[in-house]
Amino acid sequence: MPCSAALYRAQSRIAVMYFKELELVNFRNYEKLKIRFHEKVNILLGENAQGKTNLLEALYIMSLGKSFRTSRDSDMIRFGTDFARIRTVSEKEGEDLTVEIGLIRRKKSLKIDGVKKKKISDLLENVYIVIFSPDDLRIVKDEPEKRRRFIDRELCQLSPVYYDDLVRYRKALNQRNVLLREERPDASLMDIWDEETAFYGSRIMVRRKAFSERLRVISRKIHGDLTEGREELDVFYEPDIPLAENPPEQRKQYLQVLREGREKDAARRTTLRGPHRDDLGIKTNGTDVRNYGSQGQQRTAALSLKLAELTLIEEETGEKPVLLLDDVLSELDRTRQRQLITSFGDIQIFITATELDSGIISRLSDYTVFQVERGSVRLSGGTRPGENH
Repeated sequence: MPCSAALYRAQSRIAVMYFKELELVNFRNYEKLKIRFHEKVNILLGENAQGKTNLLEALYIMSLGKSFRTSRDSDMIRFGTDFARIRTVSEKEGEDLTVEIGLIRRKKSLKIDGVKKKKISDLLENVYIVIFSPDDLRIVKDEPEKRRRFIDRELCQLSPVYYDDLVRYRKALNQRNVLLREERPDASLMDIWDEETAFYGSRIMVRRKAFSERLRVISRKIHGDLTEGREELDVFYEPDIPLAENPPEQRKQYLQVLREGREKDAARRTTLRGPHRDDLGIKTNGTDVRNYGSQGQQRTAALSLKLAELTLIEEETGEKPVLLLDDVLSELDRTRQRQLITSFGDIQIFITATELDSGIISRLSDYTVFQVERGSVRLSGGTRPGENH
Protein backbone atom coordinates (compact mmCIF):
# COMPACT_ATOMS: atom_id res chain seq x y z
CA MET A 1 0.00 0.00 0.00
CA PRO A 2 1.41 3.48 -0.86
CA CYS A 3 2.44 5.52 2.15
CA SER A 4 -0.01 8.30 1.24
CA ALA A 5 -2.95 5.86 1.30
CA ALA A 6 -1.87 4.39 4.62
CA LEU A 7 -1.47 7.89 6.09
CA TYR A 8 -4.90 8.92 4.84
CA ARG A 9 -6.53 5.87 6.40
CA ALA A 10 -4.71 6.36 9.67
CA GLN A 11 -5.98 9.96 9.85
CA SER A 12 -9.54 9.23 8.68
CA ARG A 13 -12.42 7.97 10.79
CA ILE A 14 -12.41 4.19 11.27
CA ALA A 15 -15.48 2.65 9.64
CA VAL A 16 -17.56 0.18 11.66
CA MET A 17 -19.09 -2.74 9.80
CA TYR A 18 -21.38 -5.40 11.26
CA PHE A 19 -23.70 -8.22 10.23
CA LYS A 20 -27.38 -7.41 10.71
CA GLU A 21 -28.99 -10.55 9.33
CA LEU A 22 -28.17 -14.10 8.26
CA GLU A 23 -30.39 -16.37 6.18
CA LEU A 24 -29.56 -20.02 5.49
CA VAL A 25 -31.16 -22.63 3.25
CA ASN A 26 -29.86 -26.23 3.34
CA PHE A 27 -26.59 -25.16 4.92
CA ARG A 28 -25.00 -27.87 7.10
CA ASN A 29 -27.67 -28.89 9.61
CA TYR A 30 -29.90 -25.87 8.90
CA GLU A 31 -32.87 -26.48 6.60
CA LYS A 32 -34.10 -22.89 6.87
CA LEU A 33 -32.98 -20.14 9.19
CA LYS A 34 -33.32 -16.38 9.36
CA ILE A 35 -31.74 -14.59 12.27
CA ARG A 36 -30.99 -10.98 13.23
CA PHE A 37 -27.82 -10.16 15.16
CA HIS A 38 -26.75 -7.64 17.77
CA GLU A 39 -24.35 -5.04 16.40
CA LYS A 40 -21.92 -5.62 19.30
CA VAL A 41 -21.75 -9.03 21.04
CA ASN A 42 -23.58 -12.20 20.00
CA ILE A 43 -23.26 -15.23 22.27
CA LEU A 44 -24.22 -18.59 20.77
CA LEU A 45 -24.74 -21.23 23.45
CA GLY A 46 -25.50 -24.91 23.03
CA GLU A 47 -24.17 -28.43 23.36
CA ASN A 48 -21.62 -29.79 20.90
CA ALA A 49 -22.75 -30.72 17.35
CA GLN A 50 -25.87 -28.53 17.50
CA GLY A 51 -24.83 -26.03 14.81
CA LYS A 52 -23.00 -23.19 16.60
CA THR A 53 -19.83 -23.37 14.51
CA ASN A 54 -21.92 -23.75 11.36
CA LEU A 55 -23.25 -20.23 11.91
CA LEU A 56 -19.73 -18.81 12.19
CA GLU A 57 -18.72 -20.75 9.09
CA ALA A 58 -21.58 -19.17 7.13
CA LEU A 59 -20.46 -15.69 8.19
CA TYR A 60 -16.81 -16.41 7.44
CA ILE A 61 -17.64 -17.45 3.87
CA MET A 62 -18.82 -13.90 3.24
CA SER A 63 -15.25 -12.69 3.64
CA LEU A 64 -13.12 -15.07 1.56
CA GLY A 65 -15.74 -17.13 -0.26
CA LYS A 66 -14.59 -20.35 1.37
CA SER A 67 -14.84 -22.20 4.66
CA PHE A 68 -12.27 -22.22 7.45
CA ARG A 69 -13.18 -25.87 8.13
CA THR A 70 -13.19 -27.65 4.77
CA SER A 71 -11.83 -27.24 1.26
CA ARG A 72 -14.89 -28.94 -0.28
CA ASP A 73 -17.98 -26.79 -0.79
CA SER A 74 -20.11 -29.93 -1.03
CA ASP A 75 -19.43 -30.60 2.67
CA MET A 76 -21.52 -27.53 3.51
CA ILE A 77 -24.62 -28.66 1.61
CA ARG A 78 -27.23 -30.23 3.88
CA PHE A 79 -27.31 -34.02 3.62
CA GLY A 80 -29.94 -35.24 1.16
CA THR A 81 -30.18 -31.94 -0.75
CA ASP A 82 -28.51 -30.61 -3.91
CA PHE A 83 -27.86 -26.97 -3.05
CA ALA A 84 -27.29 -24.51 -0.24
CA ARG A 85 -27.70 -20.76 0.02
CA ILE A 86 -26.17 -18.25 2.44
CA ARG A 87 -27.40 -14.68 2.50
CA THR A 88 -26.27 -11.86 4.76
CA VAL A 89 -27.25 -8.25 5.21
CA SER A 90 -24.49 -6.09 6.66
CA GLU A 91 -24.22 -2.44 7.49
CA LYS A 92 -21.15 -0.76 6.09
CA GLU A 93 -20.53 2.99 6.17
CA GLY A 94 -24.21 3.56 6.92
CA GLU A 95 -25.44 1.53 3.93
CA ASP A 96 -26.87 -1.97 3.74
CA LEU A 97 -24.77 -4.54 1.87
CA THR A 98 -26.49 -7.77 0.78
CA VAL A 99 -24.36 -10.75 -0.20
CA GLU A 100 -25.69 -14.10 -1.38
CA ILE A 101 -23.64 -17.22 -2.09
CA GLY A 102 -25.13 -20.32 -3.68
CA LEU A 103 -23.54 -23.76 -3.51
CA ILE A 104 -24.49 -26.45 -6.03
CA ARG A 105 -22.08 -29.34 -5.50
CA ARG A 106 -19.07 -28.27 -7.59
CA LYS A 107 -20.40 -24.84 -8.55
CA LYS A 108 -20.56 -21.60 -6.59
CA SER A 109 -22.51 -18.45 -7.40
CA LEU A 110 -22.21 -14.97 -5.96
CA LYS A 111 -24.48 -11.93 -5.85
CA ILE A 112 -23.63 -8.61 -4.24
CA ASP A 113 -26.59 -6.27 -3.79
CA GLY A 114 -28.49 -8.40 -6.30
CA VAL A 115 -25.83 -8.19 -9.01
CA LYS A 116 -24.26 -11.44 -10.20
CA LYS A 117 -20.48 -11.58 -9.92
CA LYS A 118 -18.22 -13.84 -11.97
CA LYS A 119 -15.34 -14.12 -9.50
CA ILE A 120 -15.44 -15.07 -5.83
CA SER A 121 -12.55 -12.63 -5.35
CA ASP A 122 -15.15 -9.85 -5.83
CA LEU A 123 -16.08 -10.59 -2.21
CA LEU A 124 -12.74 -9.34 -0.96
CA GLU A 125 -12.63 -5.94 0.75
CA ASN A 126 -16.40 -6.06 1.41
CA VAL A 127 -16.23 -7.74 4.82
CA TYR A 128 -13.18 -8.26 7.03
CA ILE A 129 -13.30 -11.15 9.49
CA VAL A 130 -10.91 -12.56 12.09
CA ILE A 131 -11.64 -16.13 13.21
CA PHE A 132 -10.18 -17.48 16.44
CA SER A 133 -10.67 -21.18 17.16
CA PRO A 134 -8.92 -23.84 19.29
CA ASP A 135 -6.89 -24.73 16.17
CA ASP A 136 -5.49 -21.19 16.17
CA LEU A 137 -4.17 -21.69 19.69
CA ARG A 138 -2.01 -24.46 18.23
CA ILE A 139 -0.75 -22.39 15.32
CA VAL A 140 2.57 -21.77 17.07
CA LYS A 141 3.45 -25.40 17.87
CA ASP A 142 1.89 -27.04 14.79
CA GLU A 143 3.51 -27.63 11.42
CA PRO A 144 4.59 -24.72 9.14
CA GLU A 145 1.53 -25.24 6.91
CA LYS A 146 -0.70 -23.82 9.66
CA ARG A 147 1.41 -20.66 9.88
CA ARG A 148 1.46 -20.24 6.10
CA ARG A 149 -2.32 -20.58 6.11
CA PHE A 150 -2.52 -17.91 8.81
CA ILE A 151 -0.45 -15.49 6.68
CA ASP A 152 -2.33 -16.28 3.47
CA ARG A 153 -5.76 -15.96 5.07
CA GLU A 154 -4.94 -12.47 6.29
CA LEU A 155 -3.23 -11.27 3.11
CA CYS A 156 -6.04 -12.58 0.91
CA GLN A 157 -8.50 -10.45 2.88
CA LEU A 158 -6.32 -7.37 2.64
CA SER A 159 -5.36 -7.70 -1.02
CA PRO A 160 -7.34 -9.16 -3.94
CA VAL A 161 -4.07 -8.99 -5.91
CA TYR A 162 -2.39 -11.32 -3.41
CA TYR A 163 -5.40 -13.64 -3.61
CA ASP A 164 -5.06 -13.84 -7.40
CA ASP A 165 -1.27 -14.30 -7.17
CA LEU A 166 -1.72 -17.17 -4.72
CA VAL A 167 -4.28 -18.89 -6.97
CA ARG A 168 -1.99 -18.52 -10.00
CA TYR A 169 1.06 -19.70 -8.06
CA ARG A 170 -0.71 -22.84 -6.92
CA LYS A 171 -1.87 -23.53 -10.47
CA ALA A 172 1.66 -23.09 -11.87
CA LEU A 173 3.13 -25.22 -9.09
CA ASN A 174 0.61 -27.96 -9.74
CA GLN A 175 1.36 -27.96 -13.48
CA ARG A 176 5.09 -28.12 -12.77
CA ASN A 177 4.55 -31.06 -10.42
CA VAL A 178 2.45 -32.86 -13.06
CA LEU A 179 5.38 -32.55 -15.48
CA LEU A 180 7.83 -33.78 -12.87
CA ARG A 181 5.83 -36.99 -12.52
CA GLU A 182 6.24 -37.81 -16.20
CA GLU A 183 8.89 -40.29 -17.37
CA ARG A 184 10.64 -37.68 -19.54
CA PRO A 185 9.41 -34.15 -18.72
CA ASP A 186 9.24 -31.81 -21.71
CA ALA A 187 12.04 -29.27 -21.18
CA SER A 188 10.30 -26.44 -23.04
CA LEU A 189 7.11 -26.89 -21.01
CA MET A 190 9.18 -27.03 -17.83
CA ASP A 191 10.74 -23.68 -18.79
CA ILE A 192 7.28 -22.16 -19.10
CA TRP A 193 6.09 -23.40 -15.72
CA ASP A 194 9.38 -22.45 -14.08
CA GLU A 195 8.80 -18.90 -15.29
CA GLU A 196 5.21 -18.85 -14.06
CA THR A 197 6.08 -20.38 -10.70
CA ALA A 198 8.94 -17.93 -10.15
CA PHE A 199 6.90 -14.91 -11.24
CA TYR A 200 3.98 -15.46 -8.88
CA GLY A 201 6.07 -17.07 -6.16
CA SER A 202 8.36 -14.05 -5.91
CA ARG A 203 5.36 -11.70 -5.67
CA ILE A 204 4.00 -13.79 -2.81
CA MET A 205 7.34 -13.66 -1.01
CA VAL A 206 7.52 -9.86 -1.23
CA ARG A 207 4.04 -9.47 0.28
CA ARG A 208 4.67 -12.06 3.01
CA LYS A 209 7.85 -10.28 4.05
CA ALA A 210 6.09 -6.90 4.34
CA PHE A 211 3.18 -8.48 6.21
CA SER A 212 5.50 -10.24 8.67
CA GLU A 213 7.26 -6.98 9.45
CA ARG A 214 3.97 -5.26 10.31
CA LEU A 215 2.83 -8.28 12.30
CA ARG A 216 6.09 -8.22 14.24
CA VAL A 217 5.59 -4.64 15.40
CA ILE A 218 1.94 -5.02 16.40
CA SER A 219 2.16 -8.47 18.04
CA ARG A 220 5.24 -7.47 20.07
CA LYS A 221 3.32 -4.66 21.77
CA ILE A 222 0.27 -6.84 22.42
CA HIS A 223 2.41 -9.67 23.80
CA GLY A 224 4.20 -7.24 26.12
CA ASP A 225 0.83 -6.17 27.53
CA LEU A 226 -0.38 -9.76 27.91
CA THR A 227 2.75 -10.80 29.82
CA GLU A 228 3.02 -7.49 31.72
CA GLY A 229 6.44 -6.91 30.17
CA ARG A 230 7.95 -10.24 31.29
CA GLU A 231 8.37 -11.57 27.75
CA GLU A 232 9.37 -10.05 24.41
CA LEU A 233 7.86 -11.60 21.29
CA ASP A 234 9.74 -11.66 17.99
CA VAL A 235 7.94 -12.69 14.80
CA PHE A 236 9.80 -12.89 11.50
CA TYR A 237 9.49 -14.30 8.00
CA GLU A 238 11.42 -17.50 7.25
CA PRO A 239 11.40 -17.85 3.44
CA ASP A 240 12.43 -21.10 1.82
CA ILE A 241 14.10 -19.10 -0.97
CA PRO A 242 16.70 -16.52 0.20
CA LEU A 243 15.38 -12.97 0.11
CA ALA A 244 16.61 -10.59 -2.57
CA GLU A 245 16.85 -6.80 -2.47
CA ASN A 246 13.94 -6.10 -4.83
CA PRO A 247 11.08 -7.95 -6.64
CA PRO A 248 12.90 -8.42 -10.00
CA GLU A 249 15.94 -9.87 -8.22
CA GLN A 250 13.64 -12.09 -6.14
CA ARG A 251 12.06 -13.50 -9.28
CA LYS A 252 15.47 -14.07 -10.89
CA GLN A 253 16.78 -15.80 -7.78
CA TYR A 254 13.76 -18.10 -7.44
CA LEU A 255 13.96 -19.01 -11.14
CA GLN A 256 17.59 -19.96 -10.72
CA VAL A 257 16.75 -22.18 -7.74
CA LEU A 258 14.04 -23.94 -9.75
CA ARG A 259 16.31 -24.60 -12.72
CA GLU A 260 19.19 -25.81 -10.59
CA GLY A 261 16.87 -28.10 -8.66
CA ARG A 262 15.15 -29.80 -11.60
CA GLU A 263 17.06 -33.04 -11.31
CA LYS A 264 16.39 -33.39 -7.62
CA ASP A 265 12.75 -32.35 -8.11
CA ALA A 266 12.34 -34.94 -10.85
CA ALA A 267 13.75 -37.64 -8.59
CA ARG A 268 11.23 -36.71 -5.88
CA ARG A 269 8.48 -35.94 -8.42
CA THR A 270 7.59 -32.66 -6.73
CA THR A 271 8.84 -29.08 -6.41
CA LEU A 272 10.98 -29.01 -3.30
CA ARG A 273 11.67 -25.27 -3.04
CA GLY A 274 9.45 -22.22 -2.89
CA PRO A 275 6.89 -20.22 -0.85
CA HIS A 276 4.91 -23.42 -0.30
CA ARG A 277 7.74 -24.30 2.14
CA ASP A 278 7.89 -20.93 3.95
CA ASP A 279 7.48 -20.57 7.70
CA LEU A 280 6.96 -17.88 10.31
CA GLY A 281 9.62 -17.68 12.99
CA ILE A 282 8.33 -17.03 16.53
CA LYS A 283 10.57 -16.38 19.54
CA THR A 284 9.98 -15.23 23.11
CA ASN A 285 12.97 -13.74 24.90
CA GLY A 286 15.19 -15.13 22.14
CA THR A 287 13.96 -18.75 22.41
CA ASP A 288 12.16 -20.51 19.56
CA VAL A 289 8.73 -20.89 21.14
CA ARG A 290 7.56 -23.23 18.35
CA ASN A 291 9.85 -26.02 19.56
CA TYR A 292 10.94 -25.06 23.04
CA GLY A 293 8.19 -22.88 24.51
CA SER A 294 5.84 -24.07 27.22
CA GLN A 295 2.18 -24.60 26.38
CA GLY A 296 1.37 -21.34 28.15
CA GLN A 297 3.97 -19.44 26.12
CA GLN A 298 2.75 -20.96 22.88
CA ARG A 299 -0.85 -20.04 23.61
CA THR A 300 0.05 -16.50 24.65
CA ALA A 301 2.06 -16.07 21.44
CA ALA A 302 -0.90 -17.38 19.42
CA LEU A 303 -3.25 -15.00 21.22
CA SER A 304 -0.90 -12.09 20.42
CA LEU A 305 -0.87 -13.02 16.72
CA LYS A 306 -4.66 -13.24 16.52
CA LEU A 307 -5.20 -9.94 18.34
CA ALA A 308 -2.61 -8.36 16.05
CA GLU A 309 -4.83 -9.32 13.11
CA LEU A 310 -7.55 -7.01 14.43
CA THR A 311 -5.19 -4.04 14.65
CA LEU A 312 -3.50 -4.79 11.33
CA ILE A 313 -6.80 -4.91 9.42
CA GLU A 314 -7.94 -1.67 11.02
CA GLU A 315 -4.69 0.12 10.20
CA GLU A 316 -4.48 -1.19 6.63
CA THR A 317 -8.12 -0.78 5.60
CA GLY A 318 -9.61 1.89 7.85
CA GLU A 319 -12.32 -0.59 8.83
CA LYS A 320 -12.97 -2.63 11.93
CA PRO A 321 -13.25 -6.40 11.32
CA VAL A 322 -15.83 -8.77 12.74
CA LEU A 323 -14.39 -11.17 15.33
CA LEU A 324 -15.49 -14.82 15.49
CA LEU A 325 -14.53 -16.70 18.68
CA ASP A 326 -15.33 -20.36 18.13
CA ASP A 327 -15.26 -22.21 21.46
CA VAL A 328 -11.92 -20.61 22.27
CA LEU A 329 -12.66 -19.25 25.74
CA SER A 330 -12.84 -22.76 27.22
CA GLU A 331 -9.25 -23.31 26.03
CA LEU A 332 -7.91 -20.29 27.97
CA ASP A 333 -7.42 -19.74 31.68
CA ARG A 334 -9.44 -17.00 33.40
CA THR A 335 -6.66 -14.43 33.06
CA ARG A 336 -6.38 -14.93 29.31
CA GLN A 337 -10.18 -14.97 28.97
CA ARG A 338 -10.37 -11.60 30.70
CA GLN A 339 -7.55 -10.17 28.58
CA LEU A 340 -9.25 -11.36 25.41
CA ILE A 341 -12.65 -9.98 26.41
CA THR A 342 -11.23 -6.54 27.27
CA SER A 343 -9.38 -6.39 23.94
CA PHE A 344 -12.60 -6.34 21.90
CA GLY A 345 -13.06 -2.61 21.44
CA ASP A 346 -15.82 -1.26 19.22
CA ILE A 347 -16.32 -4.28 16.95
CA GLN A 348 -18.97 -6.92 16.39
CA ILE A 349 -18.18 -10.22 18.08
CA PHE A 350 -19.63 -13.72 17.86
CA ILE A 351 -18.82 -16.14 20.69
CA THR A 352 -19.72 -19.84 20.65
CA ALA A 353 -19.61 -21.91 23.83
CA THR A 354 -21.36 -24.75 25.61
CA GLU A 355 -21.67 -22.39 28.55
CA LEU A 356 -20.27 -19.01 29.50
CA ASP A 357 -19.10 -17.89 32.91
CA SER A 358 -21.37 -15.24 34.43
CA GLY A 359 -18.26 -13.23 35.26
CA ILE A 360 -17.42 -13.00 31.56
CA ILE A 361 -20.95 -11.91 30.65
CA SER A 362 -20.92 -9.28 33.41
CA ARG A 363 -18.02 -7.55 31.63
CA LEU A 364 -20.15 -7.05 28.52
CA SER A 365 -22.53 -4.12 28.11
CA ASP A 366 -24.47 -4.66 24.86
CA TYR A 367 -25.03 -8.28 23.92
CA THR A 368 -27.57 -10.89 22.85
CA VAL A 369 -27.59 -14.54 23.89
CA PHE A 370 -28.87 -17.17 21.46
CA GLN A 371 -29.57 -20.80 22.29
CA VAL A 372 -28.64 -23.22 19.50
CA GLU A 373 -30.20 -26.67 19.44
CA ARG A 374 -30.46 -29.18 16.59
CA GLY A 375 -30.34 -26.63 13.80
CA SER A 376 -32.67 -24.08 15.38
CA VAL A 377 -31.78 -20.79 17.07
CA ARG A 378 -33.77 -18.81 19.63
CA LEU A 379 -33.18 -15.71 21.72
CA SER A 380 -32.50 -16.48 25.36
CA GLY A 381 -31.11 -13.32 26.95
CA GLY A 382 -29.44 -9.93 26.69
CA THR A 383 -30.61 -7.08 24.49
CA ARG A 384 -32.84 -7.88 21.54
CA PRO A 385 -31.10 -7.40 18.19
CA GLY A 386 -32.01 -4.06 16.63
CA GLU A 387 -32.81 -2.23 19.87
CA ASN A 388 -29.51 -0.34 19.81
CA HIS A 389 -29.12 -0.10 16.02
